[in-house]
Amino acid sequence: MKRTLMLMSLCALLCHTSCTSKKEEKEPETKLLVTSPLTMDTSIVNEYVCQIRSIRHIELRAQERGYLEKIFVDEGQHVKKGQLLFQIMPRLYEAELQKAQAEVRFAEIEYQNTKRLADSNVVAPNELAMTKAKLDKAKAESALSQVHLQFTEIRAPFDGIIDRFLVRPGSLVSEGDLMTTLSDNSQMWVYFNVPEAEYLDFKSKVSAQHPSVSLVMANNKTFGYPGTVETIEADFDNETGNIPFRATFPNPDGLLRHGETGNIRMLAPVKNAVLIPQKATFEILDKKYVYIVGPDNRVKAREITVGAELEDLYAVTGGLKDSEKILLEGLRKVKENDKITFDYESPRSAMAHLKLHAE
Repeated sequence: MKRTLMLMSLCALLCHTSCTSKKEEKEPETKLLVTSPLTMDTSIVNEYVCQIRSIRHIELRAQERGYLEKIFVDEGQHVKKGQLLFQIMPRLYEAELQKAQAEVRFAEIEYQNTKRLADSNVVAPNELAMTKAKLDKAKAESALSQVHLQFTEIRAPFDGIIDRFLVRPGSLVSEGDLMTTLSDNSQMWVYFNVPEAEYLDFKSKVSAQHPSVSLVMANNKTFGYPGTVETIEADFDNETGNIPFRATFPNPDGLLRHGETGNIRMLAPVKNAVLIPQKATFEILDKKYVYIVGPDNRVKAREITVGAELEDLYAVTGGLKDSEKILLEGLRKVKENDKITFDYESPRSAMAHLKLHAE
């Protein structure tokens, strides 16, 4: 019995000693990664919603009244300048032309007879002049009839793409009725609105006469050809505070069509930008913060002001100095006023694999 009690006491002592030693063991500290902001000249990407328009987009309307006799093309078809598109029944206008041509011949005969009489001093010169005026009037009416007949043929004024037909063969069309539209998509005009502050920055910082821009299409893919900003409209919109820009894009493959939408991306230079990685920040109630590592190796949260957003970086305009240290990794592992051990990585090394536009 005594031996049993001694064994139980010894086991309890060993167990207590083992637990105490485990409690006294310290968990190895995890080193976190710290860096500093990087000050350098860079470019930020400003993005604007845009509307894509054909360089020429016109309405094709009937110029004469009549029944639409024939359509020679199909919707969405590429057509050439001068190609016949629509034919309005021409018989009435052909008859009017024949009548006008007959009146011209009659007036010519009358003029020739009067001229012979005038040459023989049989009639007064005034009568010859009146006959000549009558001939000129007949010729003018004949030319006008010829124009009316030509208007029964609607031809393409330039190379382009035919849109949907608004009439069908047999339709009675009146002068001015819309038949379809025609788009010249060889180049595209892309319109986008720029806020006043960014317009002023653009005018003061962009030295190129026609700066290059890129177009992100509705499928989030970048259009394969860069465009150039060629025109800025004269006036600001007082309601929105924006001014319209127009960029021109080549469209050799015909991918862009009139009426598409997308986003314009335009680089804007920034001098002495204070850059930090986006992953070094966290957000609370729509405000961005970083952890500052103080001289005592304790972390403190500080709000920052982000002036511009790059692909992997923020350009900070307030709340941070380039001489301060910020926590780069392990933000979720710490809380306010924690003391940490860390490895320091230089700003250029920390941002070497990130996307930034150096000037």
